[in-house]
Amino acid sequence: MTTAGPTPDQNDQPGQGGNSTRGSGRRAAMPFILVTVLIDMMSIGMIFPVLPVLVGHFTGSATDQAFWFGMLSLGFAVANFFGSPLLGAMSDRYGRRPVLLIGFCGLAFTFFATAWAPALGALLLVRVIGGALQANSAVAQSYVADISTPQERAKRFGMLGATFGVGFILGPVTGGLLGDIDVHLPFYVAGCLALLNTAYGLFVLPESLPAASRRAFEWKRANPVSALRELSQLRGIGPLVAVIALGNLAQFTMHSSWVLYTSLKFGWGPRENGWSLFVVGVMSVLVQGGLMRQFLKRTTPQRLVQLGLVSSSLCYLVWGLAPVGWMMYAVVFFNVLGFTVTASLQSLVSNAADASRQGRTMGSVSSLGSLMAVVAPLTGAGLLSLVSHRPQGDIWIGLPFYFCALLQAVSAVIAMRHFRRQRSATAAASPAA
Repeated sequence: MTTAGPTPDQNDQPGQGGNSTRGSGRRAAMPFILVTVLIDMMSIGMIFPVLPVLVGHFTGSATDQAFWFGMLSLGFAVANFFGSPLLGAMSDRYGRRPVLLIGFCGLAFTFFATAWAPALGALLLVRVIGGALQANSAVAQSYVADISTPQERAKRFGMLGATFGVGFILGPVTGGLLGDIDVHLPFYVAGCLALLNTAYGLFVLPESLPAASRRAFEWKRANPVSALRELSQLRGIGPLVAVIALGNLAQFTMHSSWVLYTSLKFGWGPRENGWSLFVVGVMSVLVQGGLMRQFLKRTTPQRLVQLGLVSSSLCYLVWGLAPVGWMMYAVVFFNVLGFTVTASLQSLVSNAADASRQGRTMGSVSSLGSLMAVVAPLTGAGLLSLVSHRPQGDIWIGLPFYFCALLQAVSAVIAMRHFRRQRSATAAASPAA
């Protein structure tokens, strides 16, 4: 496997880890980590279409199947909530590469053990272990922060987000095709991909964090509560933690409600839902992988956050009000700015943390997302249960999306007030300086 070498904008930057080398003297560069993330996301996405089916093999009714699938999702999310800041802090101490390797091995174990699980209890245990070991996305974000200047991070987090999108587009499609042959086959293939990533990381992926930028590991700061408190105390971040939390809650609520909502509202089946989610993934890749850098030439990440939150709020509202199915597709294309929010927020948080705390900081962001992933399915299911008795096409079936619109609107207000105070503080400090 060949990869491109460093580009001119990857020259050494003080405190950025850009001059990190190992063994052969390779310099850490974006192509290395993008390949890693692509393989990682493909392997994870591959099991999405078949895990509920596998759970169904151990249950006797649709109710039991839904309950145990929810328990597996809950166990994974809770374990990831505790594991992400811990592994992020470990990456600050020992480097990104060894922690990524731990994550790849954990994924491989999870996939193979899931395929071999003889009972539901064993399946739940495997998912909990996998959630605790799987912090690859947070460490990958720290890797990108290590090799990028603050000015480059929003663009590169967009590239990372686009790679996540490509993996999640290709993974579920591949998993669905393989699952038609045998429900266990996607888990074996995903496990082999995880092992391939382990080998890639071991022999190709260079370390990005130089020894001089590493930070001592402290258990008291590696728990999720301390990590989230420290995240909120980063200079210039504060209220943005609430924006990240509310945005994640809206996104995960939408994900958990989408299929049931479109079924109740429009009578959609697996084919229509599959294509709609495919369109969302493609749009995410196009915006974060291409349009993002064009937007950043004309405006700032702060501005993109505000515009994107307003756009997303309107998007959720129209999704809930949509009287016909084709409007779900149309709204995706109009919500271009909404796809820039995550990468913009990640760059602002990353820039607020010094080089020795990138792992713990991005781990805290990932942990916050995991916490919202626990809450969101309960919220979405609860809201849909209130309106599921209404006739097809009824406007109130969109209740989960109205809730998401409200969350994004509140986030937009918080972000606008925060950035306005920052501008005022900067303007007041300038004459004094």
